[in-house]
Amino acid sequence: MGLDDTLLDAKELQDSDIAVYGWVLEHGTGCPDAIAADTGVSREDAAAGVERLLRLRLLQESPGEPTTIFAVAPETAAAQLAAPVEARILRQQQQLAGIREELLRAAPSYDRRRSASGALEVLDNLHVVRDALRQASERCRTEIIASQPGGGARVPEAMEEALVRDRAILERGVRMRTLYHHTARFNGPSQAYVAAASALGGEYRTAHELFGRLIVFDRETAFIPVQDGSWGAVVIRQPSTVNYLCEIFEQTWDRATPFTAAVGQQLETVSREIHETIVRLLAAGLKDEAIARRLGMSLRTARRHIADIMEELGAGSRFQAGVRAAERGLLDIDGPAEPLEAS
Repeated sequence: MGLDDTLLDAKELQDSDIAVYGWVLEHGTGCPDAIAADTGVSREDAAAGVERLLRLRLLQESPGEPTTIFAVAPETAAAQLAAPVEARILRQQQQLAGIREELLRAAPSYDRRRSASGALEVLDNLHVVRDALRQASERCRTEIIASQPGGGARVPEAMEEALVRDRAILERGVRMRTLYHHTARFNGPSQAYVAAASALGGEYRTAHELFGRLIVFDRETAFIPVQDGSWGAVVIRQPSTVNYLCEIFEQTWDRATPFTAAVGQQLETVSREIHETIVRLLAAGLKDEAIARRLGMSLRTARRHIADIMEELGAGSRFQAGVRAAERGLLDIDGPAEPLEAS
């Protein structure tokens, strides 16, 4: 019988086997007839129990006297069964160490290539990006800041995965601050995630517009998306550039609204901000797709908001909507404006 079979038997230890073990422990013999007579276990179950307990090392035969059976402590049996498993784990750990040592011989060449390209590195596929983000998260000591556009179409599974990852970071004492679009306030998974992560120490705010996707670790390493719209990323380590990106984040963070419970007056306020922003973007001539992208919402949602605004302004065209918004002071961010009700 192999080791895996023995471990499987250990999982299938019967209640009657415990009774057999206790009897042998007390009487120092493994006679099935005697066990059955004293315990109420059938002779067949007693014999089968003795065999299982022998395989599991809880019962052992006396050296030189196979007919003499005695019980040993469970810790002793466990140590005997675990010994080959531990030996196999040790061999595998040694193999892993050897693999790392061998492959790290190529590290100087990689580092020279990265240094030759300056403080900028382009990661061209999602797997490489995820690995780089994981390594940066593990090395992070003090702070992570992030701008995460969107927020209206997040799924529960992604939020649960993010919470597990962020919990480990926050428990190390790393400060985490994240910016979302206002639309995240209307997304159930986002609300649940922010509530749970905030309880762990994460900080979250929302804004009607964001400058784009950004993650910065310890104000030393920044990740931004590549321009082609793929899942690639650009890693920036040049101090002045990273500091510039951090300043953009801080300015947006100062103007953003804390992501608290999405109820009451605050929810009305962010809804009004979204509508007023759409009015300004319409007046600036942006198309529906660009407005949706700027506000982190789906195209369908953006068009619904636009239709509501056009109807409320009584406008038959975007130009007319811009004229009427200007008449009501909605395009003058410094002057008083007549409120535009949000649906």
